[in-house]
Amino acid sequence: MPTYIWKGKNSYGEKRKGELEAPDLSSATSQVKRLRISNAVVKEKPKDILAEIPFFKPNVTGKDIVIFTRQLSTMIDAGLPLVQGLEILEKQQSNTTFKSALGEIRLDVEAGSTLADAMRKKPKIFDNLFTNMIEAGETGGILDTILSRLAVFMEKSMALKKKIKGAMTYPAICLAISLLITAIILVFVVPVFSKMFEDFGSTLPLPTQIVVDISDFFKNNFFYFIIAIVFLVMGVKKFYSTEKGQKAIDKGLLHAPVIGMLLRKVAVAKFTRTLSTMLQSGVPILEALQVVAKTAGNKVIETAVFRVGDSIAEGRPLADPLEETGVFPNMVVQMINVGESVGALDAMLEKIADFYDEEVDQAVENLTAMIEPFMMVFLGGMIGGLVVAMYLPIFKIASVV
Repeated sequence: MPTYIWKGKNSYGEKRKGELEAPDLSSATSQVKRLRISNAVVKEKPKDILAEIPFFKPNVTGKDIVIFTRQLSTMIDAGLPLVQGLEILEKQQSNTTFKSALGEIRLDVEAGSTLADAMRKKPKIFDNLFTNMIEAGETGGILDTILSRLAVFMEKSMALKKKIKGAMTYPAICLAISLLITAIILVFVVPVFSKMFEDFGSTLPLPTQIVVDISDFFKNNFFYFIIAIVFLVMGVKKFYSTEKGQKAIDKGLLHAPVIGMLLRKVAVAKFTRTLSTMLQSGVPILEALQVVAKTAGNKVIETAVFRVGDSIAEGRPLADPLEETGVFPNMVVQMINVGESVGALDAMLEKIADFYDEEVDQAVENLTAMIEPFMMVFLGGMIGGLVVAMYLPIFKIASVV
């Protein structure tokens, strides 16, 4: 709905201005008159040119969606009509991208669309998992409960993602700094020492000669290195964009030492948490597995879950095809089998998710504790080795003198 700005004088002759939303200019003018504004000038608010460029549009974060979900759940639980709740949340939203999306969703709901269908028109903001659960909530008349579960689920998923990012940030920063320092030494420091050694005219020790040769090679081919790195990154991205490449890289990551075990635990926690939340919300298991597969984040896990769905469609229980995939640990399969037997699959999946959340916490702590000394040894060995190699000729010259 367009936004209009107005200015004029109130009944006391004081200047006033403001803005409001209206279907057209005449409606906006009528609203201003009802405010008892005289000599009113009403016109459509000019659009921000930068806001129309996708690059400058703010992204909708997970935190924005969680806050919206919790607030909408509270409003519906308090008996507020859905459209009115959406309108209130739209007006108080500071993120312009999200505000615009909520406005369009509200208009669709006012026109008779379901909330789930209206949200499906915004796939970059609301994924399949979100919209399918909303649809289940609308069908079962428990939309407020579903929204509350969604908020809890998203908060736990965001916390899990934050832990993984935290574990990877430290070694990535250390590695980047060490490579930068090494490049500076090779390009700027070593050539100075090399020139000084040449002036002495003596034979360089082998470690020093190796460092000087590496420095010359790196300095003479610096731009080729940059081009090679750019092409390597582009090549990996291109390869990963294909189904074969995605499967190969994701499989390699799952079988990688140390990090592979962590990724498996994360995958199990995400799979069980998502499936549990959807089943508790009344989503049929086949439909839930389709959504879980697409949100797995790993092609190997996605393929395995799709196969599980096909097996269940043939009448098999969930535990058997899960075991056949070879992706999920035996303990998980056995607990799911017990959950199916006693008719409490959703509750059992939630317990597995809670257990693996703790396992991920422990794995992240162990990984961080193991990486820290390794990075210290790596940094000390590389930087220290370069420094020692540069000072060896000086020691040699001093002994000769």
